[in-house]
Amino acid sequence: MTRRFLALVNPKAAGGRSRETARTAVETLTGAGATVRVVETTSLDHAAAEARAAAGGGGGEVCLAIGGDGLVGHLAGVLRGGTGELAIIPGGRGNDFARVVGIPFDPRRAALVAADGEVREVDVALANGRPFVGIVSLGFDSECNRIANEVRLIRGNLVYVYAALRALAGWRHARFDVTVDGAAESIEGFSVAVANSKAFGGGMYLAPHAELDDGRLEVVMISSQSKWAYLRGLPKVFKGSHIDEPAVHLRAGAVIDIDADRPFTAYADGDPIASTPLTITVEPRSLRLIAPAAA
Repeated sequence: MTRRFLALVNPKAAGGRSRETARTAVETLTGAGATVRVVETTSLDHAAAEARAAAGGGGGEVCLAIGGDGLVGHLAGVLRGGTGELAIIPGGRGNDFARVVGIPFDPRRAALVAADGEVREVDVALANGRPFVGIVSLGFDSECNRIANEVRLIRGNLVYVYAALRALAGWRHARFDVTVDGAAESIEGFSVAVANSKAFGGGMYLAPHAELDDGRLEVVMISSQSKWAYLRGLPKVFKGSHIDEPAVHLRAGAVIDIDADRPFTAYADGDPIASTPLTITVEPRSLRLIAPAAA
């Protein structure tokens, strides 16, 4: 099967390196016989408008996201519930959704997945009605995301570790009121996260039990502990082994409500998505994603 692509490129992703990523991917796709129409996006809204037009135009173009998790999540929101398909060339800083799906970071190999991969139906989650594909988090994570988005001199995954260290210095615990499918509880501590996918923050497997097509969301709550204990446990998140720590509390459901004792901005797919109070839901298998063929 020969696919036709609308390649949506965020030229600012990965410090501007996404243009070279796009060039390599497009060369690989055209060499494989695909047709590629390239559009450099000026904003997420512009990318959404282009994807919406392609999906509704009946031309059979696959939307190819060349950028980071923010672009992927935004396009997933546009395409969910329809017949349009999404392919991904990782070109951002974290690329966590691609990491979980198994899409290679090398643009040539990722392009071959886009050309020859199989269509997989995956879940899309919504926070106060705004779609995301990865993990929405708030509390301490709100500060980490804000700092990470402001950093310009540190590249790669180290930016998230740097942000955590910076945020930890001024952190004071918050109380979170969390309701999962009608069961309410309160917790005092660092953060609450709701996961559609397993990873965020450049390879942190915060929710290792999360599955992209099971119609439910994993809730990860980090309760009170000393800052030293939190810092000592941070490396475990990259392997997902932190879930055995006594301060980590896990729940799962389809409808999650969250409020806190002070206002927080929640982040998902690397970008601010909503403010407390939050209602988070899931649309099962609503996105047609081109993924590596099953072995």
